[in-house]
Amino acid sequence: MRDREPLISLALYHLFKWSVVSPMLHTYLRGHIYGAEHVPSRGRLLVVANHASDFDPPIVSNCVRRPVSYMAKEELFKVPVLGTAIRLYGAYPVKRGSADRSAIRAALSQLEAGWAVGVFLQGTRTPDARIPEPKLGAALLAAKAQAPLLPVSLWGTQAILVKGSPLPRSMPVTVRIGEVIAPPASTDRAELEAVTQRCVAAIHALHDLGR
Repeated sequence: MRDREPLISLALYHLFKWSVVSPMLHTYLRGHIYGAEHVPSRGRLLVVANHASDFDPPIVSNCVRRPVSYMAKEELFKVPVLGTAIRLYGAYPVKRGSADRSAIRAALSQLEAGWAVGVFLQGTRTPDARIPEPKLGAALLAAKAQAPLLPVSLWGTQAILVKGSPLPRSMPVTVRIGEVIAPPASTDRAELEAVTQRCVAAIHALHDLGR
């Protein structure tokens, strides 16, 4: 059993991080990062976060100092070159119309291979970056894989893109990373809900700290 992602994926991560994401985050977006010391450097991990922008996945991955694997539409993997690139970068395919089942199987496979897997608890973007109706998928994955959960708060990303503007705006962004949360002991719904609410509370508390 592997305890981290393949070396080629790690190399691609650092290439993209230091050439694109980190420079943009720290200059154009005036990024602040707190709590990076809480991130386990290797081994299976569920990175759970709020979600308000398409920029969130690369920002989260950049700030936790290790590649984070996210789901992507199956069609993207059929595009020449792009499909190979995003797979190496950690993306895993999800069939349209069967996202729940296929996503769980694919995410568990990534966790077993030593990846950190990213899950946005709301499932979709929210305009205020809050998590009013969290899904139980992350807690279920954590229970099945016995992987710890890492709460991450993204503050300010909802303002990067506004409707009608073709370019991202230079808005201040703050990322706060909390302490790891133990996975549920079982897949019992009450346990999944309790751990999910603990993750949401941790993310909201971090978000409330603001800039």
